[in-house]
Amino acid sequence: MVNILLIVIVLLVAAFLVLQFVKKRQSQQVEETVEVDDKTYTLEMMTAFIKKRLDEITKINLYDIGLSEEELKRRKQKKYELKKALKGCTYGDVNDKKYVKELIYDLLYREYGVDETNVSRAIPFDIPSLLTAQDKFDITLYMYKNEFGYEAMAEIIKKYNLDELKYVSGESKPCYVITPEEIDQIYEKENFALTFTDKLNVVVQRIYQHYKGYSSIDEIRDMNIDGISGGVSGLPESFLSQVAQTDGDYLDQIVEHKVPRACDSIWIMFHGKSIRLAFLSFGTEAELKRVCQNIYKYNNPGQLSDTNGFKINEMKDGSRVVVVRPSMSETWAFFVRKFDVKRATLEQIIRFPGKEDAIDLLKYLVKGARILSLTGEQGCRKNHNAYGND
Repeated sequence: MVNILLIVIVLLVAAFLVLQFVKKRQSQQVEETVEVDDKTYTLEMMTAFIKKRLDEITKINLYDIGLSEEELKRRKQKKYELKKALKGCTYGDVNDKKYVKELIYDLLYREYGVDETNVSRAIPFDIPSLLTAQDKFDITLYMYKNEFGYEAMAEIIKKYNLDELKYVSGESKPCYVITPEEIDQIYEKENFALTFTDKLNVVVQRIYQHYKGYSSIDEIRDMNIDGISGGVSGLPESFLSQVAQTDGDYLDQIVEHKVPRACDSIWIMFHGKSIRLAFLSFGTEAELKRVCQNIYKYNNPGQLSDTNGFKINEMKDGSRVVVVRPSMSETWAFFVRKFDVKRATLEQIIRFPGKEDAIDLLKYLVKGARILSLTGEQGCRKNHNAYGND
């Protein structure tokens, strides 16, 4: 009798402990308590939190937390969708990117405690004089995107005539470039009234682009432009390090004249014009390298290595991407060409006087199934697909 009583007591204690353990796991918050200080709401701290939190969500063992069958099925599906989105957004999938950004927004707002009083600690929205040219551009592009969608970049360029030749200091010839001073003027003229949601969305985009996105070009790449490239001009890090060891005076001259580095090189192609975005930069060669290593990965084309120093592939949206790396090239670089065939027309492509006769001739040559040879430099608007669709 005593033995039976002891067994019953042991079973009751064990059942109680198991029940307490299950309840604790169910109610347990995966994230740790955020200790608030002056650096809590910096972009670096919030990025670290998002990386850790998403890693916890994707790696948690759902079978250990005592879920019902229906809840287990729902949580497994949600976990699968997140893992799929985290993988797909690196291929340029805008839907997966939107899903991940919405989750980051919720994590920052609901768990990290970002609100109207502290969101400006990440980016000083309320003090325009402290905003960098990139901050101002990110805000401008976000506000225009709300109104014009993926035509936002084109609208900014057209409205402020940013695709015109201009002289810049240190250059003897005019060039296509968008300077930080122009971005400052645009931001001042626009005088945006940002809501808390707008500010947090800009912060979310900045975190996303350094976590899963394509750094400073992430939003621009999605726009309806002809193409974008990075690392294709400027001095490579290998050259700068060599100069630093041999000729310190020459390195000082380079720094003094602010000679662009390869990681400062960002160019877009807009209506056949190659325009340098002088106000944007990848910041470091490591960041440029990260972008190059991710931007070509759609459909697993193989490894970009020292022995195979280039890759040609397509992105999820059909864009063609070419990536090169040392020692085949002097620095890491990529070229993305976007083909907007649906919107291309002969009238849009051919613009010289007397174009009507040239357009009629091309139409009859195509209808007559004649063999055509189209030649010209890159960006001169040769597009045989547009002709074939007429």
